[in-house]
Amino acid sequence: MAAQGTMTFGVVVGNRGFFPDHLAKTGREEIIAVLEAAGAKAVVLGPEDSKYGAVETYTESQKCAELFKKHAEEIDGIIITLPNFGEERGIVDAIRLSGLKVPVLVQATPDRSDNMTIAVRRDSFCGKMSACNNLMQYGIDYSLTTLHTESLSSEEFKADLEWFSQVCRIVKGLKNLRIGAIGARPTAFNTVRYSERILETSGISIETLDLSEVFGRINKMKDSDDAAQAKLAAIKSYVSTAGIPEEALLKMAKLGAVIDGWMTQTHVTISAVQCWTSMEEYFGVVPCTIMSMMSNNLIPSACEVDVPGTLSMYMLALASGSPSALLDWNNNYGSHPDKCVCFHCSNLPKHFFKDVKMDYQEIIAGTVGKLNTFGTCVGRVKAGGMSYARYSTDDRRGVIRGYTGPGKFTDDPLDTFGGAGVAEIPQLQKLLKYICREGFEHHVAANFSDVSKAVHEAARYLGWESHYHPELDD
Repeated sequence: MAAQGTMTFGVVVGNRGFFPDHLAKTGREEIIAVLEAAGAKAVVLGPEDSKYGAVETYTESQKCAELFKKHAEEIDGIIITLPNFGEERGIVDAIRLSGLKVPVLVQATPDRSDNMTIAVRRDSFCGKMSACNNLMQYGIDYSLTTLHTESLSSEEFKADLEWFSQVCRIVKGLKNLRIGAIGARPTAFNTVRYSERILETSGISIETLDLSEVFGRINKMKDSDDAAQAKLAAIKSYVSTAGIPEEALLKMAKLGAVIDGWMTQTHVTISAVQCWTSMEEYFGVVPCTIMSMMSNNLIPSACEVDVPGTLSMYMLALASGSPSALLDWNNNYGSHPDKCVCFHCSNLPKHFFKDVKMDYQEIIAGTVGKLNTFGTCVGRVKAGGMSYARYSTDDRRGVIRGYTGPGKFTDDPLDTFGGAGVAEIPQLQKLLKYICREGFEHHVAANFSDVSKAVHEAARYLGWESHYHPELDD
């Protein structure tokens, strides 16, 4: 995933003739100024295109639609701003004619209760309902601001704009997404089975690569290969490798170089990798550090070929612009009902740790030997607010469904191995019952951010079933 770029919004300024149309002029100027202040771009009609650059007539809808078509590749979402009641048909016709399938935010500017004369009364409070009614009739999905009416200069709208930007980044980022499935699902992990066909209905494709091909490409690679040496240097600068055999580090470097090359060649964005225990038995290292490095660079990589897991990681990373991890809901934390231990062996991104070093995989070392399990990134997960998410295919019903919500990692004492932290989730017992009753996996994606509401809203645009925990008020 590339670094987050400038957000671009198509803007439809509503106007209706019986209402003070000078408000459309100032409303257009204000939304442009607010977007620019937020570092975003506005694609909007100018006063030379329509009266005050607003949309009221069908002809103006056509002009707006043509403008949006010219910038279709740039536009991340559409904002409808109602400085007065607005012409409901003109607004929805503009969006329909543009052909854009992007998130839509409806904003209405409030009246001042101390000044509601005919010269300045907006009635956008009422107009918003009419606009939403028409969007519903036209089959156009849309989002609402936190308050029914919000000033464009308010802190509420500033927060809503950031939330909507997160939604747009997720929806756009999943469009025509290609996920790499490297290796076969381990037999013992039925829990991560999924349907490629159901993902394909959302425009998400899976590109597969057998581990035999990975090992074959590695065998053909010289130790002095430029890509392998560059990856070796990157590994050593990424994490402390004290006590790790040079031979194991070189194996990791070649593995990383092969995966990088294959992902570039096949235009794959994110990945899920087979680990237990083929990688260790037949190659002699774990892939954890290579996967950790990818995730830390906003290119999520999930273990056990958990494709829906890496998809969930990516949704969080798209929204936040920060690395995601895949963790197990792993242990109770004493008798505290709202706390649990989240753990992996681990391939967590460095961003997640208070401190981190490379080590060996303690769980399977007893089976395949310690010398074959070097490459984990281990340490304590740092404290901080986080969001979690899990979206999966439900093969019996033919849908994609999932859950998301807020929580935090704590500084509570924890003496264990791998990559682990104590998570505190509001009403955790209720969430755990939901996970078990609905048959979700033990894997969950996490991200140090507050983006769960954006993930939940984006899932709605994608046509996925989404459960928010704890339940939203609205």
